[in-house]
Amino acid sequence: MTAAGQALSGDQTDEYSYGPGDVTPGILSLRIFAWAIVAATFVFLISNYLVFWHGWPGISSVLAIIGIEDAKGTATSGLAWVQVLAYFGCLAVPAAYVFSTRQRSLRRDSAKMNAIVAYIIRAAFWAVLIVGLVDMIISFLRVEGLLESVVGADLTQQLGRSQFRGPYVHLPLIGLSLIIAAFTRTLGFTWLALLVVVAELQIVIARFIFSYEQAFMGDLVRFWYAALFLFASAYTLYEEGHVRVDVLYARFAPKTKGIVNALGSFLLGISLCIVILGVGMGGKSSIINAPLLNFEVSQSGFGMYVKYLMAGFLAVFSVSMMVQFAAYVLEGAADYRGDPGTRELDADIIH
Repeated sequence: MTAAGQALSGDQTDEYSYGPGDVTPGILSLRIFAWAIVAATFVFLISNYLVFWHGWPGISSVLAIIGIEDAKGTATSGLAWVQVLAYFGCLAVPAAYVFSTRQRSLRRDSAKMNAIVAYIIRAAFWAVLIVGLVDMIISFLRVEGLLESVVGADLTQQLGRSQFRGPYVHLPLIGLSLIIAAFTRTLGFTWLALLVVVAELQIVIARFIFSYEQAFMGDLVRFWYAALFLFASAYTLYEEGHVRVDVLYARFAPKTKGIVNALGSFLLGISLCIVILGVGMGGKSSIINAPLLNFEVSQSGFGMYVKYLMAGFLAVFSVSMMVQFAAYVLEGAADYRGDPGTRELDADIIH
């Protein structure tokens, strides 16, 4: 694993701190802004889960009282005020943290955010690996009529329903992945790419040598490939591996690159992630929420039951990129200031 990859995994952090005279209101405000973005992202996810999965009223009833939204007959409850206060906490808690660590450098905060992103992606990698393998085995046994002899007739019938397989098979495996991710320090992109190749290879071998093909085989390739494409985006941003359609940037001085990266991350990157989350999770029928709520599956009844999880990949992508862009804002500001500890990028990834 490269040194940069280790930093993203939280194994390396810049220990440089500012002196008392180096701390300015601008630095404090920028740190508060970045951490507020991170906090608001996770509060939005939690609020979304509570509203659409557990029937919490949301903040709309409170906004209706103060005239920001039209009243729709929704009674305001204490739960709605809890959600409103949580959003206020997205500013208050980061402000308290920043003022209690006034001399912490921008790069140290950026490294901490990188570690958060790394954990999210590690957990997502293990989830798609374990869920993919388990669901493939279930689908294979089911399509070949072997599942009943393994788990019994009642459970076989239940496993044929996405509303059962999702909560009672996939979600526990995702919980296991969260635990595994806490004890591992590899991002797993290389292994996931290899798994995509292996999954495609077994389709070719099974089809052209044994004349055997089932829907779950193609589903597994799409499941893993979509995960590879979306989950690796934050790491590629960290290593500046995304293609820049800009003939000017390469000639900029490090200080100028820093301000361009910081402003670009805020104006283009963070705003894009806000749009994806807002459109994708803004309502019960939104493009991310609807498949997750309904445990949506493909039309092939004997394929893998993971289509709804692929909709969730967009949420993982948006959240990881949101936090990574917040870290990039701080990193760009540190480059603009000329702070020590500039990262060495992986020459195999950058363009």
